[in-house]
Amino acid sequence: MTILVTGAAGYIGSMLVPRLLAAGHRVIALDNFMFGQATLLDCCHDEKLAIIRGDARDRRLIAEQMKKADAVIPLACLTGAPLCNKDPENARTVIVDAVRLILELRSKAQAVLYPTTNSGYGIGEKGIHCDETTPLRPVSLYGRLKVEAEKAVLDSGNGLTFRLATAFGASPRMRLDLLVNDFVYRAVNDGFLVLFEAHFKRNYVHVRDIGAAFLFAIENFGRMRNEAYNLGLSDANLDKRELCAEIKKQVPKFYFVEAAIGEDPDKRDYIVSNAKIEKAGFRPSVSLAEGIAELIKGFQVVKRNQYANV
Repeated sequence: MTILVTGAAGYIGSMLVPRLLAAGHRVIALDNFMFGQATLLDCCHDEKLAIIRGDARDRRLIAEQMKKADAVIPLACLTGAPLCNKDPENARTVIVDAVRLILELRSKAQAVLYPTTNSGYGIGEKGIHCDETTPLRPVSLYGRLKVEAEKAVLDSGNGLTFRLATAFGASPRMRLDLLVNDFVYRAVNDGFLVLFEAHFKRNYVHVRDIGAAFLFAIENFGRMRNEAYNLGLSDANLDKRELCAEIKKQVPKFYFVEAAIGEDPDKRDYIVSNAKIEKAGFRPSVSLAEGIAELIKGFQVVKRNQYANV
Protein backbone atom coordinates (compact mmCIF):
# COMPACT_ATOMS: atom_id res chain seq x y z
CA MET A 1 0.00 0.00 0.00
CA THR A 2 0.91 3.65 -0.30
CA ILE A 3 0.26 5.39 3.01
CA LEU A 4 0.19 9.15 3.54
CA VAL A 5 1.33 10.04 7.06
CA THR A 6 0.95 13.67 8.15
CA GLY A 7 3.03 14.78 11.12
CA ALA A 8 5.35 11.95 10.09
CA ALA A 9 8.43 13.30 11.89
CA GLY A 10 6.73 13.64 15.29
CA TYR A 11 6.94 11.51 18.42
CA ILE A 12 4.74 8.72 17.03
CA GLY A 13 5.51 9.18 13.33
CA SER A 14 9.25 8.85 13.82
CA MET A 15 8.64 5.34 15.17
CA LEU A 16 5.80 4.46 12.79
CA VAL A 17 7.32 5.40 9.42
CA PRO A 18 10.30 2.99 9.67
CA ARG A 19 7.90 0.24 10.74
CA LEU A 20 5.62 0.80 7.76
CA LEU A 21 8.61 0.75 5.40
CA ALA A 22 9.96 -2.43 6.95
CA ALA A 23 6.56 -4.06 6.37
CA GLY A 24 6.86 -3.28 2.66
CA HIS A 25 4.55 -0.27 2.41
CA ARG A 26 5.31 2.89 0.47
CA VAL A 27 5.14 5.97 2.69
CA ILE A 28 4.53 9.62 1.87
CA ALA A 29 5.85 11.36 4.99
CA LEU A 30 4.55 14.92 5.32
CA ASP A 31 5.73 17.24 8.10
CA ASN A 32 6.52 20.91 8.60
CA PHE A 33 9.55 20.00 10.79
CA MET A 34 8.60 22.79 13.18
CA PHE A 35 10.94 21.47 15.88
CA GLY A 36 13.93 21.26 13.54
CA GLN A 37 14.01 17.50 14.00
CA ALA A 38 16.01 15.18 11.72
CA THR A 39 14.28 12.00 12.78
CA LEU A 40 13.62 10.48 9.34
CA LEU A 41 17.19 10.78 8.01
CA ASP A 42 17.91 7.10 8.61
CA CYS A 43 14.97 6.19 6.34
CA CYS A 44 16.04 8.32 3.39
CA HIS A 45 17.89 5.44 1.74
CA ASP A 46 14.59 3.57 1.32
CA GLU A 47 13.19 4.09 -2.18
CA LYS A 48 9.68 3.42 -0.81
CA LEU A 49 9.82 6.68 1.17
CA ALA A 50 8.90 10.14 -0.10
CA ILE A 51 9.37 13.11 2.22
CA ILE A 52 7.29 16.25 1.74
CA ARG A 53 8.04 19.41 3.75
CA GLY A 54 4.71 21.17 4.10
CA ASP A 55 1.62 21.97 6.15
CA ALA A 56 -1.18 19.48 6.72
CA ARG A 57 -3.67 22.33 6.20
CA ASP A 58 -2.42 23.16 2.67
CA ARG A 59 -5.34 22.14 0.44
CA ARG A 60 -3.36 22.03 -2.80
CA LEU A 61 -0.54 20.01 -1.26
CA ILE A 62 -2.84 17.53 0.50
CA ALA A 63 -4.99 17.09 -2.62
CA GLU A 64 -1.88 16.27 -4.65
CA GLN A 65 -0.61 13.69 -2.15
CA MET A 66 -4.05 12.14 -1.58
CA LYS A 67 -4.15 11.10 -5.24
CA LYS A 68 -1.25 8.73 -4.56
CA ALA A 69 -2.46 7.21 -1.27
CA ASP A 70 -4.38 4.04 -0.43
CA ALA A 71 -4.64 5.02 3.23
CA VAL A 72 -4.02 8.08 5.40
CA ILE A 73 -2.74 8.31 8.97
CA PRO A 74 -3.24 11.93 10.16
CA LEU A 75 -0.71 12.39 12.96
CA ALA A 76 -0.24 16.15 12.48
CA CYS A 77 -1.30 17.75 15.75
CA LEU A 78 -0.63 20.37 18.37
CA THR A 79 -0.41 17.74 21.07
CA GLY A 80 -1.38 18.21 24.69
CA ALA A 81 -3.49 20.60 26.71
CA PRO A 82 -0.81 23.26 27.41
CA LEU A 83 0.15 23.70 23.75
CA CYS A 84 -3.50 23.87 22.63
CA ASN A 85 -4.34 26.39 25.33
CA LYS A 86 -1.40 28.52 24.25
CA ASP A 87 -2.51 28.60 20.60
CA PRO A 88 -6.19 27.60 20.36
CA GLU A 89 -6.75 28.81 16.79
CA ASN A 90 -3.86 26.84 15.35
CA ALA A 91 -4.87 23.88 17.51
CA ARG A 92 -8.33 23.81 15.92
CA THR A 93 -7.06 24.16 12.37
CA VAL A 94 -4.37 21.48 12.77
CA ILE A 95 -6.43 18.97 14.77
CA VAL A 96 -9.92 19.39 13.30
CA ASP A 97 -9.75 21.31 10.03
CA ALA A 98 -6.84 19.30 8.62
CA VAL A 99 -8.70 16.04 9.29
CA ARG A 100 -11.88 17.40 7.72
CA LEU A 101 -9.80 18.39 4.67
CA ILE A 102 -8.57 14.81 4.28
CA LEU A 103 -12.10 13.47 4.63
CA GLU A 104 -13.37 15.94 2.05
CA LEU A 105 -10.67 15.12 -0.50
CA ARG A 106 -10.50 11.36 -0.15
CA SER A 107 -12.32 8.76 -2.17
CA LYS A 108 -14.53 6.26 -0.33
CA ALA A 109 -11.92 3.58 -1.03
CA GLN A 110 -9.20 5.40 0.91
CA ALA A 111 -8.92 4.30 4.53
CA VAL A 112 -8.31 6.77 7.35
CA LEU A 113 -6.69 5.57 10.59
CA TYR A 114 -6.76 8.29 13.20
CA PRO A 115 -5.11 8.57 16.64
CA THR A 116 -7.25 10.32 19.18
CA THR A 117 -6.87 10.19 22.96
CA ASN A 118 -8.56 8.45 25.83
CA SER A 119 -8.33 11.77 27.66
CA GLY A 120 -11.71 12.29 25.98
CA TYR A 121 -13.15 10.33 28.90
CA GLY A 122 -12.25 13.25 31.17
CA ILE A 123 -13.22 12.34 34.71
CA GLY A 124 -14.41 8.77 35.06
CA GLU A 125 -16.37 7.01 37.77
CA LYS A 126 -14.37 5.45 40.58
CA GLY A 127 -13.75 1.74 40.01
CA ILE A 128 -15.53 1.66 36.64
CA HIS A 129 -13.46 1.09 33.49
CA CYS A 130 -14.12 3.39 30.53
CA ASP A 131 -14.80 1.38 27.40
CA GLU A 132 -15.67 2.53 23.90
CA THR A 133 -19.34 2.99 24.85
CA THR A 134 -18.54 5.32 27.76
CA PRO A 135 -19.72 8.92 27.18
CA LEU A 136 -16.93 11.27 26.15
CA ARG A 137 -16.54 14.22 28.54
CA PRO A 138 -13.19 15.87 27.76
CA VAL A 139 -12.01 18.47 30.24
CA SER A 140 -9.43 20.27 28.03
CA LEU A 141 -9.50 22.04 24.68
CA TYR A 142 -7.11 19.39 23.38
CA GLY A 143 -9.50 16.62 24.42
CA ARG A 144 -12.51 18.40 22.92
CA LEU A 145 -10.78 18.95 19.57
CA LYS A 146 -9.61 15.35 19.35
CA VAL A 147 -13.11 14.08 20.15
CA GLU A 148 -14.52 16.33 17.42
CA ALA A 149 -11.99 15.04 14.89
CA GLU A 150 -12.68 11.43 15.88
CA LYS A 151 -16.41 11.89 15.33
CA ALA A 152 -15.74 13.31 11.86
CA VAL A 153 -13.62 10.28 10.92
CA LEU A 154 -16.14 7.72 12.18
CA ASP A 155 -19.13 9.55 10.69
CA SER A 156 -17.36 9.67 7.32
CA GLY A 157 -17.04 5.88 7.09
CA ASN A 158 -14.13 3.64 6.07
CA GLY A 159 -12.05 4.79 9.02
CA LEU A 160 -11.06 3.72 12.50
CA THR A 161 -9.69 5.50 15.54
CA PHE A 162 -7.38 4.63 18.38
CA ARG A 163 -8.12 6.27 21.72
CA LEU A 164 -4.54 6.31 22.88
CA ALA A 165 -3.53 5.97 26.50
CA THR A 166 -0.82 8.36 27.68
CA ALA A 167 2.19 7.47 25.55
CA PHE A 168 5.65 6.85 26.95
CA GLY A 169 9.05 5.64 25.82
CA ALA A 170 12.02 6.79 23.79
CA SER A 171 11.51 8.11 20.26
CA PRO A 172 13.91 9.86 17.86
CA ARG A 173 11.60 12.90 18.20
CA MET A 174 11.64 12.79 21.98
CA ARG A 175 8.98 14.37 24.18
CA LEU A 176 9.56 15.13 27.85
CA ASP A 177 6.11 16.58 28.54
CA LEU A 178 4.45 13.14 28.70
CA LEU A 179 3.80 11.96 32.26
CA VAL A 180 5.97 8.82 32.41
CA ASN A 181 8.78 10.42 30.41
CA ASP A 182 8.65 13.51 32.61
CA PHE A 183 8.61 11.60 35.90
CA VAL A 184 11.50 9.33 34.87
CA TYR A 185 13.50 12.35 33.69
CA ARG A 186 12.99 14.04 37.06
CA ALA A 187 13.84 10.84 38.94
CA VAL A 188 17.10 10.43 37.02
CA ASN A 189 18.18 14.08 36.97
CA ASP A 190 16.61 15.68 40.06
CA GLY A 191 16.07 12.73 42.35
CA PHE A 192 12.79 14.08 43.70
CA LEU A 193 9.26 15.05 42.68
CA VAL A 194 6.37 16.86 44.36
CA LEU A 195 2.99 15.40 43.36
CA PHE A 196 -0.28 17.27 43.16
CA GLU A 197 -3.53 15.28 43.41
CA ALA A 198 -1.57 12.06 43.28
CA HIS A 199 -4.71 9.89 43.28
CA PHE A 200 -5.55 10.83 39.66
CA LYS A 201 -5.38 7.70 37.51
CA ARG A 202 -4.48 7.20 33.86
CA ASN A 203 -3.67 4.40 31.44
CA TYR A 204 -0.35 4.13 29.56
CA VAL A 205 1.01 2.70 26.29
CA HIS A 206 4.50 2.56 24.79
CA VAL A 207 5.10 4.56 21.61
CA ARG A 208 6.39 1.44 19.82
CA ASP A 209 3.12 -0.32 20.56
CA ILE A 210 1.20 2.57 19.02
CA GLY A 211 3.15 2.00 15.80
CA ALA A 212 2.51 -1.74 16.03
CA ALA A 213 -1.22 -1.14 16.49
CA PHE A 214 -1.41 0.97 13.34
CA LEU A 215 0.30 -1.76 11.35
CA PHE A 216 -2.07 -4.35 12.83
CA ALA A 217 -5.06 -2.20 11.89
CA ILE A 218 -3.83 -1.77 8.31
CA GLU A 219 -3.50 -5.53 7.99
CA ASN A 220 -6.93 -6.15 9.55
CA PHE A 221 -8.77 -3.06 8.38
CA GLY A 222 -11.68 -4.88 6.78
CA ARG A 223 -12.91 -6.34 10.07
CA MET A 224 -11.91 -3.41 12.28
CA ARG A 225 -13.12 -0.39 10.32
CA ASN A 226 -15.76 2.10 11.44
CA GLU A 227 -14.94 1.54 15.13
CA ALA A 228 -13.06 3.25 17.93
CA TYR A 229 -10.55 1.26 19.99
CA ASN A 230 -8.96 2.06 23.33
CA LEU A 231 -5.23 1.35 23.11
CA GLY A 232 -3.25 0.89 26.30
CA LEU A 233 -1.68 -1.55 28.76
CA SER A 234 -4.41 -3.31 30.70
CA ASP A 235 -2.10 -3.75 33.71
CA ALA A 236 -1.16 -0.06 33.74
CA ASN A 237 -4.18 1.84 35.06
CA LEU A 238 -2.10 3.66 37.65
CA ASP A 239 -2.34 6.78 39.75
CA LYS A 240 0.65 9.09 40.04
CA ARG A 241 1.82 7.60 43.35
CA GLU A 242 1.75 4.11 41.84
CA LEU A 243 3.66 5.31 38.80
CA CYS A 244 6.33 6.86 41.01
CA ALA A 245 6.60 3.62 42.98
CA GLU A 246 7.26 1.74 39.72
CA ILE A 247 9.99 4.23 38.81
CA LYS A 248 11.57 3.98 42.28
CA LYS A 249 12.04 0.22 41.76
CA GLN A 250 14.61 1.12 39.11
CA VAL A 251 15.82 4.48 40.49
CA PRO A 252 16.20 3.77 44.23
CA LYS A 253 17.36 7.33 45.02
CA PHE A 254 14.05 8.74 43.74
CA TYR A 255 12.10 10.59 46.46
CA PHE A 256 8.53 11.68 45.87
CA VAL A 257 6.01 13.34 48.14
CA GLU A 258 2.45 14.58 47.77
CA ALA A 259 1.80 18.27 48.44
CA ALA A 260 -0.87 18.99 51.04
CA ILE A 261 -2.06 22.00 49.06
CA GLY A 262 -2.14 22.88 45.39
CA GLU A 263 -3.83 21.21 42.48
CA ASP A 264 -3.00 19.65 39.14
CA PRO A 265 -4.33 21.74 36.23
CA ASP A 266 -4.87 18.48 34.32
CA LYS A 267 -8.06 17.06 35.84
CA ARG A 268 -8.14 13.78 33.91
CA ASP A 269 -8.89 10.86 36.21
CA TYR A 270 -10.10 7.54 34.80
CA ILE A 271 -9.32 3.87 34.31
CA VAL A 272 -9.66 2.27 30.90
CA SER A 273 -10.67 -1.09 29.45
CA ASN A 274 -8.63 -2.26 26.46
CA ALA A 275 -10.66 -5.44 26.04
CA LYS A 276 -12.05 -4.50 22.63
CA ILE A 277 -8.72 -4.26 20.83
CA GLU A 278 -7.43 -7.30 22.69
CA LYS A 279 -10.45 -9.24 21.45
CA ALA A 280 -9.62 -8.03 17.93
CA GLY A 281 -6.23 -9.72 18.34
CA PHE A 282 -3.83 -6.96 19.33
CA ARG A 283 -2.12 -6.68 22.69
CA PRO A 284 0.72 -4.24 23.53
CA SER A 285 4.06 -5.94 24.08
CA VAL A 286 6.18 -3.33 25.91
CA SER A 287 5.57 -3.24 29.66
CA LEU A 288 5.74 -0.13 31.78
CA ALA A 289 8.84 -1.51 33.56
CA GLU A 290 10.60 -2.09 30.24
CA GLY A 291 9.74 1.41 29.12
CA ILE A 292 11.08 2.91 32.34
CA ALA A 293 14.36 1.00 31.91
CA GLU A 294 14.62 2.28 28.34
CA LEU A 295 14.01 5.87 29.45
CA ILE A 296 16.64 5.67 32.20
CA LYS A 297 19.21 4.83 29.52
CA GLY A 298 17.79 7.41 27.14
CA PHE A 299 18.16 10.16 29.68
CA GLN A 300 21.90 9.64 29.65
CA VAL A 301 21.58 11.05 26.11
CA VAL A 302 18.84 13.65 26.60
CA LYS A 303 19.89 16.44 28.95
CA ARG A 304 17.67 19.49 28.93
CA ASN A 305 17.94 21.62 32.02
CA GLN A 306 14.72 23.52 31.28
CA TYR A 307 12.80 20.37 32.23
CA ALA A 308 14.50 20.03 35.62
CA ASN A 309 13.19 21.30 38.97
CA VAL A 310 15.78 24.11 39.10
